[in-house]
Amino acid sequence: MGSKRSKKRVRKPNLPQETYLAVKEKGAASVASDGKQVGFNPDYSYVIKDLKRIAVLAGFFISLLIFLSFYLR
Repeated sequence: MGSKRSKKRVRKPNLPQETYLAVKEKGAASVASDGKQVGFNPDYSYVIKDLKRIAVLAGFFISLLIFLSFYLR
């Protein structure tokens, strides 16, 4: 039995249309007026805050479980 090939899908970027067109026209990095390259610089400070909050909650619940294991014995 031969293998069946399916059509390849056209991949679409996960960006707003105007951003995609601007990036496509300028390339991955653009050049600022002073000659330095300016690239994509996202701000992930909210991710760090969320990870810290998750770590604190995980530490709290693990310590609570350890405390309860000694208390309930």
